[in-house]
Amino acid sequence: MATGESFAAVVLAAGQASRFGGGKLLAVYAGRPLLHHALAAAKAAPVGEVVVVTGADAEAVAACAHAFDPALRMVYAPDHAEGMSASLRAGVAALSPAAGAFIFLGDMPRVPHAILPALADAVRGGAMAAAPEFAGRRGNPVLLSQALFPVVGDLRGDTGARALLQGLGPALARVETDGEGVLFDVDQPSDLARR
Repeated sequence: MATGESFAAVVLAAGQASRFGGGKLLAVYAGRPLLHHALAAAKAAPVGEVVVVTGADAEAVAACAHAFDPALRMVYAPDHAEGMSASLRAGVAALSPAAGAFIFLGDMPRVPHAILPALADAVRGGAMAAAPEFAGRRGNPVLLSQALFPVVGDLRGDTGARALLQGLGPALARVETDGEGVLFDVDQPSDLARR
């Protein structure tokens, strides 16, 4: 990790939410817009910058994000219809110099904030990436070291960094957590009632 460089956060909020019926990130979960929960987690991470990647419903999503924090920086992914990798590429490419990037998903409202420093410690300790693990399953957010940024630029499709992480083997630090929220995302309206 380069001296003086902090981590950054990228919040992926560009999806069309077709399974949900559209407008998912603006839907209310636990009293506030779904997106605000992901933004709160990103702001709680040990980062110097938070970038929100928009695509589908870009104006409404940006307005929602700015209602949470007017200082947040928006990045539009013009090829967002390609899938999550397009959003990831746009977000990482837009970052100021950073030692690594936390990747938050806009539809994951229950990320336990307590896991975030442990992910940072793992990457500071030499891991290429770090991810939370609950009951043997890898969850989100993930933290990618700066060394992986060029590889992110080559990602394609709607799987995000999944294949990249699977290929890291022991260079991926899996950090255990008792917070099931690292696995919980909102896919359809009925999920909004789950706590």
